[in-house]
Amino acid sequence: MSIKVLESDLPSESILNDRVAPTDFLDCFSVSSSLPPRKAANTIVDFPGWARMLLMFRKVATAPFGLSNDGPPAADKIGPFPVEIETTNELIAGFNDKHLDFRVSVISRTGKVYLATWVHPHNFGGRLYLACILPFHVLIARNALSRVAIRG
Repeated sequence: MSIKVLESDLPSESILNDRVAPTDFLDCFSVSSSLPPRKAANTIVDFPGWARMLLMFRKVATAPFGLSNDGPPAADKIGPFPVEIETTNELIAGFNDKHLDFRVSVISRTGKVYLATWVHPHNFGGRLYLACILPFHVLIARNALSRVAIRG
């Protein structure tokens, strides 16, 4: 079974579109799947061992800078990310930290699941952090959507 994870435009109806400014980072990938947003999001944060190792390395590397690793407390979370908005077709989760604000959007529509990440860096530290993690982010996002395709 060949799974095609495609680089995509963020669907125009995404609530995330209202946040995006010209200097922000935004990426979006999609895959064929009929999973609803919450089930897809739960699959996305069910990281494989190699990704969990990268996240542990991140935790150790960022601890001296006081960055959040587990997200703020919230009644509803997807992994470490507080759920901010949930509709029938979209789930948005994430939080604001001192170096950047970020949200992930999981959209399910017309037989596809989209995973978008929006980042608004606050300062040089936020831009540096984003540049350092970007290659790993892309690997994790593509792998996550491959797992979404397998499950639904």
